[in-house]
Amino acid sequence: MVETPAERSPRTPDSEKITLNLGYVDLGRIDLLVQEGFYANRSDFIRTAIRNQLDRHAEAVDRSVGRQGLDLGLRRYSRADLEAMRAAGEMLHINVLGLATIASDVTPELARATIASVTVLGALNATPAVKAALQDRMH
Repeated sequence: MVETPAERSPRTPDSEKITLNLGYVDLGRIDLLVQEGFYANRSDFIRTAIRNQLDRHAEAVDRSVGRQGLDLGLRRYSRADLEAMRAAGEMLHINVLGLATIASDVTPELARATIASVTVLGALNATPAVKAALQDRMH
């Protein structure tokens, strides 16, 4: 059977765009390094600088992840997952460092009935209705 575009699950981007303000001199220094061939472009420089800082603090991050009980990486919560939680009479505490995705077919009512709290350091991908329903449970 051939999958139609409507049947395919939407692809979640593997990054999120951020905006930051830099002083003119810092921006000029970055442009100079790009011009001299050290980096492909401004984004390449900024990504490299961020990775270097994260590497520098990796031990502290690892300790915090363990202490806070965070799931690291990508975590997807399907409608079936949440329906099973509801059937078992259990509540879910979402604690993710990375990307947490609540499936698009999860209703706001199901989310409120099964998700006790949401802590996401990174990004939460859910429908606007589900995000609104869980707003008071987000930390």
